[in-house]
Amino acid sequence: MNTNQIFSPSSKILIIKPRAIGDVLLSTPVIRNLKEFVPEASIDFLTEQFAADVVIGNRFVREVLTFHKKHDSTLAVIRKIREKRYDIVIDLFGNPRTALITRFSGAPHRIGFPFRGRAYAYNHHLTAKGGEVHNVDFNLEALRHFGIPIVSSDPEFPISNVHREFANTWLAEKQISGRSFIGINPGGGWYTKKWSLESYAQLADRISGNNELTIMLFWGPGEKEEVKKVQAMMKSESVLLPKTSLKEMGAFLERCSYLISNDSGPMHIAASLGVPTLGIFGPTNPHLQGPYGGRSIWVRNETLDCLECNLTDCPIGNVCMRGLTIDMVFEAFQKLQKKNSQRS
Repeated sequence: MNTNQIFSPSSKILIIKPRAIGDVLLSTPVIRNLKEFVPEASIDFLTEQFAADVVIGNRFVREVLTFHKKHDSTLAVIRKIREKRYDIVIDLFGNPRTALITRFSGAPHRIGFPFRGRAYAYNHHLTAKGGEVHNVDFNLEALRHFGIPIVSSDPEFPISNVHREFANTWLAEKQISGRSFIGINPGGGWYTKKWSLESYAQLADRISGNNELTIMLFWGPGEKEEVKKVQAMMKSESVLLPKTSLKEMGAFLERCSYLISNDSGPMHIAASLGVPTLGIFGPTNPHLQGPYGGRSIWVRNETLDCLECNLTDCPIGNVCMRGLTIDMVFEAFQKLQKKNSQRS
């Protein structure tokens, strides 16, 4: 079937990517490139409630639909989708639930990856390149499959002046508006992806002693006590941010000259905002999931042969993180500085 017969100017399109924050963000290039190809089409996005801020405000999205993983039944989500009468549904996640939603969406064109017996849900099957390309390009396969040109592969995280004003007002109240900041994000989802709090504290002190940068400590839900421990272990001055929404956090990230972070949502948000970012990696693959863009780099302990295990529970003591020294990360940070000084 001709691509123009599928993606017509009058198309109503739904893109599905329920989680996680970083994964949703890395799917946003699909939105822009699709809108560039069919400017008059209506594009909606379905995601879980906690990740909605990643897409809300996106200039190419008409409506962001949300559901709660535990409280909303699959049938309820399907009913909501069917009421919208979409022409095309693109499932970029491909788990059992999103496959069901896509299959019974009522859309004539259902696009997705035929993982583990889920081919039944789609009538357009994508080639899965997981383990071969970065997550951004994995998602863009949904467009390349149909010969749709890729105008930009940059993820987009929309922030409004309201969120920037929140950050600016808070910094002004603390009388630190004029400082240069480096963000430190010691949080993350899996414990296996997290460098130690002690290491972050020592690294922050070393950076502070060698640069005119104030340490800005980032934290998300359930992480404040851990970040307070980092601050307590530090000898140098630091700024502990207030509780923020995802977009308010993005506004603080914009104020940073650099970010150092575990593999996490804030890492991807910072990179998408053009903040030079150093990602700390171990069990996940930075070639596939690292901070995206030419201004950012990543570091890991290359002496190990168990990297990229993707285990959320390590049977050998999380050696990829424990063996990553402060010297290794500090040297990587210096490389990040040099990389970006050459660009400016």
